[in-house]
Amino acid sequence: MTISTPMLVTFLVYIFGMVLIGLFAYRATNNFGDYILGGRRMGSVVTALSAGASDMSGWLLMGLPGAIFISGISESWIAIGLTLGAYLNWKWVAGRLRVHTEVNHNALTLPDYFTHRFEDNSKLLRVISALVILIFFTIYCASGVVAGARLFESTFGLSYGTALWAGAAATIAYTFIGGFLAVSWTDTVQASLMIFALILTPVMAILSLGGIDTSLMVIEAKNPANLDMFKGLNVIAIISLMGWGLGYFGQPHILARFMAADSHHTIHSARRISMTWMILCLAGAVTVGFFGIAYFHNNPDQAGNVAQNSERVFIELSMLLFNPWIAGVLLSAILAAVMSTLSCQLLVCSSAITEDLYKPFLRKNASQKELVWVGRAMVLLVAIIAIGLSLNPENRVLGLVSYAWAGFGAAFGPVILISLLWPRMTRNGALFGMIVGAATVLIWKQYAWLGLYEIIPGFIFNSLTIFIVSLLGKAPSKAITDRFNQAEAEYKSV
Repeated sequence: MTISTPMLVTFLVYIFGMVLIGLFAYRATNNFGDYILGGRRMGSVVTALSAGASDMSGWLLMGLPGAIFISGISESWIAIGLTLGAYLNWKWVAGRLRVHTEVNHNALTLPDYFTHRFEDNSKLLRVISALVILIFFTIYCASGVVAGARLFESTFGLSYGTALWAGAAATIAYTFIGGFLAVSWTDTVQASLMIFALILTPVMAILSLGGIDTSLMVIEAKNPANLDMFKGLNVIAIISLMGWGLGYFGQPHILARFMAADSHHTIHSARRISMTWMILCLAGAVTVGFFGIAYFHNNPDQAGNVAQNSERVFIELSMLLFNPWIAGVLLSAILAAVMSTLSCQLLVCSSAITEDLYKPFLRKNASQKELVWVGRAMVLLVAIIAIGLSLNPENRVLGLVSYAWAGFGAAFGPVILISLLWPRMTRNGALFGMIVGAATVLIWKQYAWLGLYEIIPGFIFNSLTIFIVSLLGKAPSKAITDRFNQAEAEYKSV
């Protein structure tokens, strides 16, 4: 496959722009708090769009359209579950987490928040939560590296190994240089690019087929079940797909956006912006896969790459329906999705190692400059490990994402949610709940009992453990309760 000069130019301009933003962010990074949380000064638009872009990784433009292309509209239950979960996360968690982390010693990371929220002097809660972040985020980072490799492989005809390094290099560069500010500012640009691509591409596919009615007739003629929301699904399958929404409560890279808002007052407008963006993007991703069925049924001579890997459906439609300059912009949206999520995942891993392991256990008196450079070194380390996990060309983006998403949702979700809503929760409740949630995902994944997505039993068992262990143990100290009440009063003062 020959490399298209317009697409290559578009990609290089886009990547150069992102690295340039990283350089500007470098100049605005004065201490470790700036590097990992942007100094808590993000406005509502940046908070909203960076939360959305960091959430919607390469699976939005590759994994989800590919699943719809293969199975029909029944796979859209994932999108419905995610929309509900995201809304409840903004409603119940976002504002409260912003206030509680500040009241609890201005915590910069989730392990830091857990440590101060429950006065865990043993630091065991900090270590366990940091390890959970490192284990599942390394897998999650690998999904981003795979998505980037697929994009470069399909677009420029590179070998998978070469594409792997090409796709990861730019993201590593601007994350290394600019930290959280670079990640958030680039996320805002990338979110805008993603929504543009996901609205334009299905519209052009529909027009090329002669309209919606004609497209639906083609899809129905190929297989009427493609129009059936319940195709091949029982109650367990629908619950599993909807269960993806539970993951939002425990995703560190999304929760970090809430913590970085300039105040909890901005969360309300950020919620409206983010949910509008998310609904439009998910609808676009579903329609790309859905009308891709009709397009490639009518054009079987162009369906070779999609037949080999359904996750290429957006890539192929972009290259076939648009001139190379526009296609380059649209395909940059996949790179945007990959880069936006991978960058903040690398940063959260770096934060966990630096703030929650290196600083408390190795260098308690480390300077701010030292912490920033250790953080940068950890970005490189985690990236190299993620690339190592991505070397198998048979990896699928959605499969890697589903495992990591379940791990975080089940391990952290109930701990975050209940810690913000229930003052009686204890340190042991948080610790044992987290361990039970993570272990359930790891074990359930191996045996796939009932065909149920592992996040659901993990979330339930974690929640039950928190309540049982907390009620059986000694009540929290007055200082813990007072801080909780202070944070709750501040939150309700909006």
